[in-house]
Amino acid sequence: MRKELNTSKSTYEQIIAQNVMYVDKTDYLYKLISVSDGQFFLSRPRRFGKSMTLSALRAIFQGKKESFVDQYIYDKPYDWKQYPIIHISMNTIRADSAENYDMRLSGELDDIAERYNLTLKKSSSSEKLKELILALKTDDTGVVILIDEYDKPILDNILELEKCEKIRSILKSFYGEIKGNEEYIRFAFITGVSKFTQVSIFSDMNNLKDLTMDPKFAGICGFTQEECEKYFAEWIVENAEELEITQAAYLAKLKDMYNGIRFSKKDLSLYNPVSFTNAMDNCELDNYWIETGTPAFLINLMKKDKFNFENIEGIELYKDDFSSYEIDSLSIEALLYQTGYLTIKGYDIEETLFTLDYPNREVRESFIKAVARYYSKESKARVSVVFNKLYTSLLENNLENFIQALKVYYANIDYDIQDKDEQCYQLIFYLVFSNLKFRVKTEVKTNKGRMDAVVETADRIYIFEFKLDQSAQVAIDQIKEKEYYQKYLLDKKELVLVGVNFDSKAGNVDDWKVLER
Repeated sequence: MRKELNTSKSTYEQIIAQNVMYVDKTDYLYKLISVSDGQFFLSRPRRFGKSMTLSALRAIFQGKKESFVDQYIYDKPYDWKQYPIIHISMNTIRADSAENYDMRLSGELDDIAERYNLTLKKSSSSEKLKELILALKTDDTGVVILIDEYDKPILDNILELEKCEKIRSILKSFYGEIKGNEEYIRFAFITGVSKFTQVSIFSDMNNLKDLTMDPKFAGICGFTQEECEKYFAEWIVENAEELEITQAAYLAKLKDMYNGIRFSKKDLSLYNPVSFTNAMDNCELDNYWIETGTPAFLINLMKKDKFNFENIEGIELYKDDFSSYEIDSLSIEALLYQTGYLTIKGYDIEETLFTLDYPNREVRESFIKAVARYYSKESKARVSVVFNKLYTSLLENNLENFIQALKVYYANIDYDIQDKDEQCYQLIFYLVFSNLKFRVKTEVKTNKGRMDAVVETADRIYIFEFKLDQSAQVAIDQIKEKEYYQKYLLDKKELVLVGVNFDSKAGNVDDWKVLER
């Protein structure tokens, strides 16, 4: 019987019971549970299979062997013993204040205790965790602890440092009980999006093994190329036929759109499981990742730090840079990696230096669209209309219509965001063109200076120079004086020079001039 595709479920037993597709990852899980009293941490982006991993581990530790009859782990030497389990998803616990968060986390523990016919008497969440561990353990059976999205309460409040510090203190005490009672714990697995330094959250858990960049566990979440072609073979054949292209051509399109995500120095590229499965199900190479929602904390941090994302491609980080930050000094570059917007594209073994870039077309478009929506007060639908007019106008070389549409976009930029400097307007210009899917480069070097922006269409190369509170003629004069166009003279495309001036008081374009060569 043909399996159903899974685009939303994250409960292992439900998936198996309903004959839904599960890409077998139990070879990785078997390595984990084979370790005596192992305690592990894994950081992965949202919607990348963390919850599914914990759900499968839970079923294993519940002794539900028959649920794994078709999986790698089924006939391996394992006793399938039942263990008491403390399974918590921090994603479902609201953290509007430290006090309320501790109360709700305590309530989660009360609910778990009730399922084991226990009543907890302590008050704080850390005290209740210790009480529950001691109540559930037996002489020959330790407790299994599974915690999903451990950092959600921190990230939801990352810009409110006082509140965030109080929540961090609660979590530090809470996780400290896992280390303090490790003799009673058979297994612990904690997941999240970010990786704070151990001093910040896990200071007492010095035995917590971090799998995040471990090459042996690089493929524990996500789909490899081999897994995609094995498990989704029927859909690949059918979709290629429906699209009237060869299977090889279809696989190449899928790879360009969804592949390229990498988590270690091991050269293993992965697909986002949600995106790939939706592409199979819908027979549509669409952008599915953005629909799961861009982390608000990331956009807010970028706003707070005035982060310049125009040239994030090719960022270089050392291994320690990925996690060497505290709550009050987060590295946006590291967070872009941990949230999945950037990925490892190269590794210098001698320098232990990682080079980062967008993993694929879907993620790049997701990131640009998310930031563009943040800058505009207009609705998603209205922004799309404006972008469509911009795109059509440039294709037709109708600069008058293009500038009018550009004015509409700038007019709807949130006033609080505008720093009223030239860089701000240039950054927003970059956003616009990136959304239009034209090739756009900013701060392009020449032997006489830097061009503000260069945009390429199929037929033309546009060189833009921006000025603030001056005139479009001044911008054009600079292009001619610096001869920015020289490097493109041998190109067969038509060259169009565009000078644009912004009025800082109006927050918009007030003058523009075009010169064609």
